[in-house]
Amino acid sequence: MGDTAVRVEGLYKRYRLGATHAQDASLAGALARGMRQLLGRRAVSSSASEAIWALRDVSFEIKKGEVFGVIGTNGSGKSTLLKILSRVTEPTKGRAIINGRFCGLLEVGTGFHPELTGRDNVYMSGAILGMKRQEIARKFDEIVAFAEVEQFIDTPVKHYSSGMYVRLGFSVLAHMDPDILIVDEVLAVGDVRFQKKCMGKMEDVGQHGRTVILVSHDMPAITRMCKRAILLNKGEVVQEGSAHDVVNHYLHAGHIKPCEEWADPTQAPGNEVVRMRAVRVQTESGVIMDRFDIRRPIDIEVEFDVVKPGHVFVPVFNLYNEEDAIIFIAHDRDPAWQRTPRPVGRYVSTARIPGNFLSEGVITVAALMMTEDPFRLHAHAPRVIGFRVDDSGTGDSARGDFHGRWPGIVRPLLEWRTRYTPD
Repeated sequence: MGDTAVRVEGLYKRYRLGATHAQDASLAGALARGMRQLLGRRAVSSSASEAIWALRDVSFEIKKGEVFGVIGTNGSGKSTLLKILSRVTEPTKGRAIINGRFCGLLEVGTGFHPELTGRDNVYMSGAILGMKRQEIARKFDEIVAFAEVEQFIDTPVKHYSSGMYVRLGFSVLAHMDPDILIVDEVLAVGDVRFQKKCMGKMEDVGQHGRTVILVSHDMPAITRMCKRAILLNKGEVVQEGSAHDVVNHYLHAGHIKPCEEWADPTQAPGNEVVRMRAVRVQTESGVIMDRFDIRRPIDIEVEFDVVKPGHVFVPVFNLYNEEDAIIFIAHDRDPAWQRTPRPVGRYVSTARIPGNFLSEGVITVAALMMTEDPFRLHAHAPRVIGFRVDDSGTGDSARGDFHGRWPGIVRPLLEWRTRYTPD
């Protein structure tokens, strides 16, 4: 396979709901069959059961030393794919070829027994995961230090807090040395500080030449750690490519709309003071669009009705990038309405974003109406509209001649001055 670590070819997996022929062959199945007979219930025949395809024609390839992401909604087939890669279950059709020693980190705390101490559980869990005793002993102090449970390592884990338990479980998993690491949602363990520590550990694993397959609902983790990814939907690969593009598609496919209007005021965001009527993104000439050249200005506007006089409030826009980070928050600072109660009527407030300011990618916008002092939220339309910013790399873009992915939340084209003095 050369430099290929994992090759998946035409993978199918079918489950049959209600089938009993396989289960009845076991002791547990026989007991269940006897119980059904006592209760006067019939077993559901395999012919009458319903076939569910968890995977359909899934194919992809992962290079050695690559950190590869797998994303998708619940029920998309991610867990089934990992079980096949980890040899927990067999595919109905197709094959998955693994080139090297692998470990599937499908559950934090694998092999932990509540009555045993942390020390005993480290050795037992490591053995279950394929580590030799000498290997565990060599890494024991490092495992415990990473988990931050030195003081409690000889205490039964039934007395651990949930945070201590998952920290120790992750630490055992993270300190194995397979060629291929399959990681399923373990970056969601612990508090925020420890999650960052976990991410750093996984990045370190990837940088040392080992292949990592990361499955997560944490999109910033996928884009930060993975170069490539696949998106699963209903058991099929709907997109494969750079992690940035795949996450972008997952977050915003079918959800980018440049305008939202509420014809029925009773259904619009708002209260007894103000009601939104529309939120739009458009060009400076008023053309509603969902795609903008990075060099052009962008207008975001909210149309609203004031239905009760005597209140001071401002429109607010929150802009988010593809990783759900806030790019910036903009409050209306029109001096005509600063600290001035608004009379009843129709209003349209527009915020202009200059060209060469936003970075390329998909931007989503939340619109709010709020009184600042004392604070009161009158209306909130979360992620109500979206648009894409494109950087063609031509003209006066901040990108210049660089054609790779340019990180950063904003991409301003700043004014530069250089003084030169010849020799």
